[in-house]
Amino acid sequence: MTETILYLVRHGKTMLNTMNRAQGWTDSPLTPEGEQEIKNLAVGLKNVPFTKSYSSDSGRAIQTANIILSEHQKPDNLQLEMDDRIREWGFGSLDGGYNENLWGVLTKVLNLDNPDEIVSKPITYKELADAIVTADTTGWAESYTEIEKRIWDGFESIAKSCENKQGGNALVVTHGYTIAFFLSLIDSSRPIRFDLENGSITTVSYDDGKFTIHSVNDVHYIENGKKELRN
Repeated sequence: MTETILYLVRHGKTMLNTMNRAQGWTDSPLTPEGEQEIKNLAVGLKNVPFTKSYSSDSGRAIQTANIILSEHQKPDNLQLEMDDRIREWGFGSLDGGYNENLWGVLTKVLNLDNPDEIVSKPITYKELADAIVTADTTGWAESYTEIEKRIWDGFESIAKSCENKQGGNALVVTHGYTIAFFLSLIDSSRPIRFDLENGSITTVSYDDGKFTIHSVNDVHYIENGKKELRN
């Protein structure tokens, strides 16, 4: 059996990313620059054979995955599968607002002096999720337990499906917080992070029920694709 490796891709840059707005379950399309970045990524990935492909059910992830697959030398039976379990965190009433306002509210709820302390302290993902639930005025924000269960179930289900098909590489287009949080579930010593780049790739392998992290926030595929297109 071939080793199972998940290529976790953060979606391309969107309109809301560009306007510095929180983008959880709220959605927006990729900007023209975001589309080009993902085309660069697709060219950089062209020699990576994928046996399965997935995205979250958010439009920005589906759009990103379709661009990658359209540029990829894929087998005819490689169909994109959508999974709502690997969508971004749900921020409730904080979703879609300016990031500055989001971090300002959470700083108060967490009794911090300034937003930078969310990273420098650092707080935990559970503390962050609890603060979002406290600040949410709609009751739609997800609890830590809900996020933990759906994200783990989603990625584990994808990995097991690949393993049952004799392993190989799987393209999985998802979201920044989702990827970072998933890594913390694999390795609890990893600090909270919010710096995964649009189009970056994080790779994890799956074997005998265990995930192993190999690379995080890798943008060299984008750079390689950009060079090849330039030449």
